[in-house]
Amino acid sequence: MPDTHCAEDLPAFPFPGSSYRGPAPLFARLRGERPVVRVAWRGGGHAWLVTRYADIKAALDDPRLSRAAAYGPEAPRFSGLFQAPPGMIISLDPPDHTRLRALAEQAFSGERIEAMRPRVRELAGGLLDTLEKEAASTGGPVDLVASFAAPLAMAVIGELLGIPEQDRPQFHDWVRQFADVSAPAEHSAEGGEMLGAYISGLVAAKQQSPGDDVLSALIMARGGAAGHDGPADRLTFDELVGLGFTLLGAGFDSSAGQLANFALALLADHPEAWRRLGECPQEIPAAVEELLRTVNLNGDDTSGLPRIATEDVVIGGVTVPAGDAVFLAFPSGNRDPAVFEHPDQVDLLRTGAGHLAFGHGIHRCLGAPLARLELAVAVEELTRRFPGARLAVPEQELCWRLGDVNHNLLALPVHPHPQELS
Repeated sequence: MPDTHCAEDLPAFPFPGSSYRGPAPLFARLRGERPVVRVAWRGGGHAWLVTRYADIKAALDDPRLSRAAAYGPEAPRFSGLFQAPPGMIISLDPPDHTRLRALAEQAFSGERIEAMRPRVRELAGGLLDTLEKEAASTGGPVDLVASFAAPLAMAVIGELLGIPEQDRPQFHDWVRQFADVSAPAEHSAEGGEMLGAYISGLVAAKQQSPGDDVLSALIMARGGAAGHDGPADRLTFDELVGLGFTLLGAGFDSSAGQLANFALALLADHPEAWRRLGECPQEIPAAVEELLRTVNLNGDDTSGLPRIATEDVVIGGVTVPAGDAVFLAFPSGNRDPAVFEHPDQVDLLRTGAGHLAFGHGIHRCLGAPLARLELAVAVEELTRRFPGARLAVPEQELCWRLGDVNHNLLALPVHPHPQELS
């Protein structure tokens, strides 16, 4: 019989103690003692929490754990949890997801993303030129969030989607508003409506006059055999808006947040690695993978996307009853000692098993190639240009954006050339 009692000795979930440095310490004990456990949600209700790497991957491959069912009228609801709108690619199950994914991958190909590398480098270099001039003129620190991470992420995703440059600053406010799970629901909804309305207009304009961008390529994508193109073989208007919405939100907020977190992790804990990466850029791809494994972007230590058991499902030897919600703790899986030797140690030359930062299976992050490219170029340019950079304030004085889906810094003040201060 399934054990449907919540673990009363555990705090309400999400657990306290999570940070960009890693998931809440309690996860280490759960991986060893209760890798699949029923927990109480802090706002009421319950869910099952999966904490081990192998169990998380198996759950991601199990079609009985449904994303689409999370939007059903009888599905559990969790207050304060960001939930993507229904109908988006991350909210669907096969066969709807399969069709959408196949069409989206045509436009979001590895070749297209790799071709962006010179432009991403140019954008990063231009921002760092401005940042260096600012530091020289003021003699003070510069903010890597406002002056580099956020504008770089917005410029890259803006160019990818073909968003006019003059419209991009407004997206910063709308995305932040949409991602704020601590505010009243109508506040987040308003941000989402503004984003949706703009993207709808953009899709309509590109249907009339396509450009050389991913959104136009999505419009042109076809899934049928040659000569048999029909409505089911292309993306609908609503699907195009949903994909644009998904790519914009993840491409800006997640990329900007993780880039700032990477810089903080290196400057605070691994300054010698910062200098070395500037001298040995060939080591950056491996370093990016290790930072993706160990730097925790997820604000609640899970993927943030509940799945619903459509029938009784056994996960890690525990039966999850039909209708119950399941959360997969990706950051915990990335610290699993059964998979990663010395999992809490940051080894920037580590090789071996892949991390779960981008998920696994059919919902593996569509934008993973772009995120890897953007992070690698940004780390290379930062460490090459500013090998002696250091934090301008003690780490404990840094402020974080409260209520966000992700661990996002409000600011990251850095002295790019600290020797000039002496």
